[in-house]
Amino acid sequence: MKVGFIGLGNVGGKLAGSLIRNGFDTVVHDLDRQAAQDFIAKGAAWADTPKQMAELCDVVITCLPSPKACSDVMEGHDGILFGLSAGKVWMEMSTTDEAEVKRIGELVRAKGALPAECPVSGGCHRAATGNISIFVGGDRETFERVLPLTTTLGRRVLHTGPLGTASTLKVMTNYLATANLLTCCEALVTMKAAGMDLATTYEAIKISSGTSFVHETESQLILNGARDVNFTLDLILKDIGLFQTIAARNNVPLELSPMIIDIMKDGQERYGERANTDDIIRRLEEATGLSVLADGFPSELVDDEPEESGYEVVPRRAD
Repeated sequence: MKVGFIGLGNVGGKLAGSLIRNGFDTVVHDLDRQAAQDFIAKGAAWADTPKQMAELCDVVITCLPSPKACSDVMEGHDGILFGLSAGKVWMEMSTTDEAEVKRIGELVRAKGALPAECPVSGGCHRAATGNISIFVGGDRETFERVLPLTTTLGRRVLHTGPLGTASTLKVMTNYLATANLLTCCEALVTMKAAGMDLATTYEAIKISSGTSFVHETESQLILNGARDVNFTLDLILKDIGLFQTIAARNNVPLELSPMIIDIMKDGQERYGERANTDDIIRRLEEATGLSVLADGFPSELVDDEPEESGYEVVPRRAD
């Protein structure tokens, strides 16, 4: 199986690295040719255009920052659609809009190819080790066709249903992670103001009912001061905006979601469009004059789980 990978950014580069590390015949492409050099040095081939990649490969994976970027790569000049043919597979690993992935999926089917959406969750550090979680939307046949890839790229693989369901669930999880990040920021600043030791505070949260994946990862980066989780405010605003769109489309009058969007937009105005999401704690630090830092926390996240073959997660059903 020859696999093409387009989009060698923070997440995409780590996913492409897993393919090469595990022996897949891999072809890469990125707007920045320089970004591909390390992958080429490790054995990947280069495709000059997305169309050429689709012609060369059995499976083409896209991992791009926005629905527009994906549309450009799929439908633009020398795009993937012009190189697809019957039996090939397109795997969309970007976090995108349900309606958009369905629209492009129909264009892929019109070529006789198979579409699958495969967004990931769990952070860049887990993408680097093949331990990230993957949601897969598409028919069961396509899910099984890409399972050797998804269980290499990720640890836990969930078939979410038809095309569009994985994107819907993915933006929901990013909404929850963002809400959790903001509550962690408020908790840490409040405990600092109350005179609590922040290392002790971290452990108190970690062993309590108030803990979470976000706390156990991003709170460490906040306390270190590095605050670089490899995810930026423009990307999170895209994702939580997509979640808000789903709610509006289904007539759900959300209360917290608009507030979260406003807070993140304010952070973007203060610290820059592509500031790290963890920089959002600076709003409260500036408002209180406090510095939320503690010794002994890492400047970057490292996945300490060994790389293992992935497996399908099967939802619970009534007998």
